[in-house]
Amino acid sequence: MESNWRKVKLALGLNMCVYSSRNHVADNDDDEDFAPSSERRSDAALLSPPGDWATAPSTPSSNRLRFSKSLSRSSSKKTCSICLASMRRGDGHAIFTAECSHSFHFHCIASNVKHGNQICPVCRAKWKEIPLRGLNLDTRVAKARVNPVDWPQNNGAMTVLRRLPLRHSNSTRHVGPLFQDLEPSLLNDDEALDHEIHYSEKNTSNNRPIYSDVLTKVSIKTYTEVPAAPQSSAFESFTVLVHIKAPCSNSWLNFGKNDASHTPRASVDLVTVLDISGSMAGTKLALLKRAMGFVIQNLGPSDRLAVTAFSSTARRLFPLRRMSETGQQLALQAVNSLVANGGTNIADGLRKGAKIMEDRREKNPVASIILLSDGQDTYTVTNGNGNQNQPNYQLLLPSSLLREESSGFKIPVHTFGFGADHDASSMHSIAEISGGTFSFIETEGVIQDAFAQCIGGLLSVLVKNLQVKIDSVDPRIYLDSLKAGSYPHRVLPNKHTGSIDVGDLYADEERDFLVSINVPAEVSSNETSLLRVMCTYTDPLTNEMVTLEGEEVRIKRTEAVIQENVTIEVERQQNRVQAAEAMAQARTAAENGDLTGAVSMLENCRKALSETASAKSQDKLCVALDVELKEMQERMASRHVYEASGRAYILSGLSSHSWQRATARGDSTDGSSLLQAYQTPSMVEMLTRSQATLLASPSTQRVLRPSWSFAARTKPR
Repeated sequence: MESNWRKVKLALGLNMCVYSSRNHVADNDDDEDFAPSSERRSDAALLSPPGDWATAPSTPSSNRLRFSKSLSRSSSKKTCSICLASMRRGDGHAIFTAECSHSFHFHCIASNVKHGNQICPVCRAKWKEIPLRGLNLDTRVAKARVNPVDWPQNNGAMTVLRRLPLRHSNSTRHVGPLFQDLEPSLLNDDEALDHEIHYSEKNTSNNRPIYSDVLTKVSIKTYTEVPAAPQSSAFESFTVLVHIKAPCSNSWLNFGKNDASHTPRASVDLVTVLDISGSMAGTKLALLKRAMGFVIQNLGPSDRLAVTAFSSTARRLFPLRRMSETGQQLALQAVNSLVANGGTNIADGLRKGAKIMEDRREKNPVASIILLSDGQDTYTVTNGNGNQNQPNYQLLLPSSLLREESSGFKIPVHTFGFGADHDASSMHSIAEISGGTFSFIETEGVIQDAFAQCIGGLLSVLVKNLQVKIDSVDPRIYLDSLKAGSYPHRVLPNKHTGSIDVGDLYADEERDFLVSINVPAEVSSNETSLLRVMCTYTDPLTNEMVTLEGEEVRIKRTEAVIQENVTIEVERQQNRVQAAEAMAQARTAAENGDLTGAVSMLENCRKALSETASAKSQDKLCVALDVELKEMQERMASRHVYEASGRAYILSGLSSHSWQRATARGDSTDGSSLLQAYQTPSMVEMLTRSQATLLASPSTQRVLRPSWSFAARTKPR
C-alpha cells in the first residue's frame, strides 16, 4: 500500500491543494519542500465552501496546508497563452505552432477558432492557416488538471479545492466527465429529473401531501383612495389599490440540503454565467468561488445547476446536473477550476447560458439565469442610431430570452454588477428586458450575500405565471391607467378591462398595483360598484391552474360633502411610485450631465413625501424611501462619484421598485442605507445562513450587518 507521503506527493503532482497531517510528513527529509501553512491559511479558508469549515484544520499545529515549491519553479516554462498551462512535448497533448511562431495547445486554439477567432491571442497577427478541430482529442487532461500550474494566481486563495464529504446517495446515475474538451453543438445532455423525489412523498401521519402546510391560495385585497365620497361629486382620477400576496410557507425555516426533497417548493434549473476576465483576478475570483460554493451547497437534489464562464469567449464548464451529493462535489470542482484572464464577452456568455436552457430535454418548474460581471462588454455592444450615449444593449440578450407580449417572460436573467468598473446600464437593461433584477455589488465581501438573497427567493417560488385581470362593474366606469412598474400591463380599447402579467411569486411575496379610474356622481344610491379583480396562476407544486376572484370593489356614497383623508395603504404606494418616478427623472438628468438638477429633483421628492400623512406618522416604508433618496443624492456629489457608484445604485433601486423585489444595493452590509422592504422571509433566512458561514470564516475583511429587522434597516442616518 502506498505511504501517506506518496499520496501527498501524488496530489501535489496533480496541482491540487491538500490538507495533510503534520505527523504524516514530519519524519521525512523532504518536508522542507513545503511552505508553512500559516502563510496560506487565511486565503485557503476564505475560499473553502461553507460546509467544510467545520472539518478544515483549525490551527497550524494540528493540520497544515502545504504547497510544493515546484509550483513556483515551473513558472518560467513555456505556457499556452489561452489556458495558461505549461506546454511540454511528450506530455500527451498536441501543440499547434502558428505562422507567427507562437505556440498553443491544439485543443485550446481549436476551441478559440471554433468561436470565429482567427487572430493570434499573443501578437494579434491574422492567420491564414488555422487548426481544424479533430474528433479524437484526449479530454482527460481537463479532468486531471484542475488549475494550470503556471498561472500566476496559483496561490492559496486561487487553488484550494475542497470536496463535499461523500455520503451514500440514492442516485446511481452516471454524471459523466467534469469537463468536456469538445463541446457538443446541442447542449441536451442535462441530467434527467428524479421524479421520485419531486412531490410524490406523503405525510405518513395523515396521508396528506407534504406541502399541505402551505397556504396554497393567493390572496387579493383592494383599497379605495377614500372610504366614502359625496353622491354629488364625480372623480376623474380616482385610485384603487390592488394588493396581491403569494401563499405563505413555514417549511422554508427548515430548508436545507438534508431535507430539500421534503421542502414544499418548486425545483429550480439554475444557470450561472460568471465573468472570469482578467480584471477578476485575485480576491475577486476567490470570493466569487466562495459565493458559488454557498449556492451549490444550498441547492437540493431535485434542483439542477449548470456553470458557464466567459472572458474573451464563453465555455460551459459544468452541464446541467442535479445537485445530489455527487453533483455538488463535481460542481465545486468546476467552480474551483476557474482562472481569470482575457476580455469581457458578456453576449457570448449569455448565449451559452441561454442555449443550455433552450436545449434541455427536461425542465424543472422554475428556471433562471444568474449573470455576474465586473466589466463592460468589449465585443458586442454597439451604438444605435448614431448616438454614442445609447448603445444597443438588446444585442447582449439572446432572442430566446426576450419578453414576448403573448407569453410574457421566458427565463429571467438576474444580473449582478460588481465593482466600480462594470457597465450598470447594460446589466440593468439585460435584467429589465428579461424580467430579472439588477443588483449592485459595491464591495467584494458581499458577493455571497447578494447571491444568497437571490437564491433565497428562487428556492421559494409558489406561484407561476400569475396574471391579474381588472374589469369595471359599472358601464359608466372606465380604466384610465395602471401603475404596474415594469410588469407588462395593458388596458383594452374599450377601457373596461385591464390586465397585468406578474409572472412568478416567491413565498410571502407581495405586489401592489394602482388603478386609476373615473367615478361618476350618484343621484340616490348609497354605494357605487367600481371594479372586479380576479387572478389566474399555476400552482407549481401540483401543476394545476388556479382561478381566484376578489371581492367586488365598492365605495360608499354620502349625501353630505365631507373631506376624507386618503387611505394610508393607498398613500404608501403612491409615495413609492412617486419616489421611483423621481429616481428615473434624476437618472436621466445625471446622464445628460445635470447633476445639480438631478439632486434637486430628489430633494423635491423628499420634501413632498415628508408632507404626507404616512410620513408624519413615521410609516416605515416612507422613512425608508427618504433614506434611499438621500443616499442617491450623496452618490451624485460629483461626476466621479456618480460614475463610480451613483449610476449603479440608482439603477438597482429602480430595478427593485419596478419589480417590487429585493435587490442588493451598494455595500449591503449597511442595512440602514438600503430599502429592503421587498425581502421575503426565505430571503432573510438565506442571508442569515450566509452570514453564519461568513462568521465561521477566518477572513477579517467581512463586516456583517448587525440586524435584519425592518426597523434597523429603515432607521434614518
